[in-house]
Amino acid sequence: MSEDQNIEFKESWRDEYLKWICGFANAQGGKIFIGKDDDGKVIGLKDGKKLMEDIPNKVRDILGILVDVDLQKSTKGEFIEITVEPYPYPINYKGQYHYRSGTTKQELKGAALDKFLLQKIGKRWDGVPVPKVSVKDLKQETFDFFRKRASKSQRINEESLTDSNEHLLENLQLKEGEYLKRAAIILFHPAPENFITGSYIKIGYFQTDDDLNFQDEIHGNLFEQIEKSIDLLFTKYIKAEISYEGITRVEKFEYPKEAIREALLNAIAHRDYSGGVPIQISVYGDKIIFWNEGQLPENWTIKNLLEKHASRPYNPDIANALFRSGYIEAWGRGTIKIIKECKQAGIPEPVFSYNSSDISIEFRKDIYNEKNLKSLNLNDRQIKAVLYLKKKGKINNSDYQNLNIVSRETATRDLKELIERKLIKPSGQKGAGAFYTLI
Repeated sequence: MSEDQNIEFKESWRDEYLKWICGFANAQGGKIFIGKDDDGKVIGLKDGKKLMEDIPNKVRDILGILVDVDLQKSTKGEFIEITVEPYPYPINYKGQYHYRSGTTKQELKGAALDKFLLQKIGKRWDGVPVPKVSVKDLKQETFDFFRKRASKSQRINEESLTDSNEHLLENLQLKEGEYLKRAAIILFHPAPENFITGSYIKIGYFQTDDDLNFQDEIHGNLFEQIEKSIDLLFTKYIKAEISYEGITRVEKFEYPKEAIREALLNAIAHRDYSGGVPIQISVYGDKIIFWNEGQLPENWTIKNLLEKHASRPYNPDIANALFRSGYIEAWGRGTIKIIKECKQAGIPEPVFSYNSSDISIEFRKDIYNEKNLKSLNLNDRQIKAVLYLKKKGKINNSDYQNLNIVSRETATRDLKELIERKLIKPSGQKGAGAFYTLI
């Protein structure tokens, strides 16, 4: 047994470990073993019986909770096992709020503390009421726009759509008593940044990571940001290949429009707006990356996103309004839809990344077409091999030899150059099992 989200080892007791108990109580609960080293090996205690009385009393008096404290015996000595249950309300240690995350204990402060306290009382960031803002402060044109979209989507009854703005907000659950929620502000206010720092979108075109060619900022409420961002992306940032079917002009964009649209909506619906950092869309010659602050549901990984999953929006009130207006689905199919659109467009599957509080989606162009490969000055053998790899999914040295009728040395040299050009990558296996895939 090793330390993890729910296990902590301590060689001896110190009163500061009450912070660890506080952290477990605020998270998923867990066990703290006193009298074990970092590897979980028993080293024994000299004062086990006294600690059996002291620890429960200190936990009760300082944290205000009860824990199970058991004295265990082994051939190597005694140790204490403290079992902490998760608590439905916030627990503090002398005014500090601690939280167990992974194998570490963190003291929650600022926006992280606000978020934690809201979740403990069953609220989300977008559900917090805002004083001194009324319905008349919101943008009438946005209400009109919403009504048109919602009528077309048929996800809200017609009676609500013909009612007053105030009643519409109530039906969308965007009011709490006499106050508007944050979601109402960011969805319908003409200048939500007056209340919510960083609530806009940045788009930049990069030559390299440190070489920005040009950029735009999209302000306004969320409905305006969605429409303006999609329009700007497909008129200024993403190129289209023009062809004609008879006299009809056909535009085929570098990335499927529905996938890009879905990625933008995901970023908006699931963004952590408390961080104060705008959504960032970075466009390169061969890729486009959508980034936003946010967190996956507890115990989720990227794997959960890549398969059918329950819809668990980070901002449920914002997501509900976007659903009623026909922008998003409510079945957790967004990521699956993105992958499907990319496959149908013949470009690589997007890469989804998550790191603590950062979520990103990276789309890559189909750079593995014959026209582009020729522009890179590859030889005919390499082009033939890359196209084979695109179709088959992988290639090994023997495949390369047979495909081009060349020696092993030539195949090795050609493949090495393709790796250096960052077009393919080795599997990491050695010997007969080694193969290569597209990057």
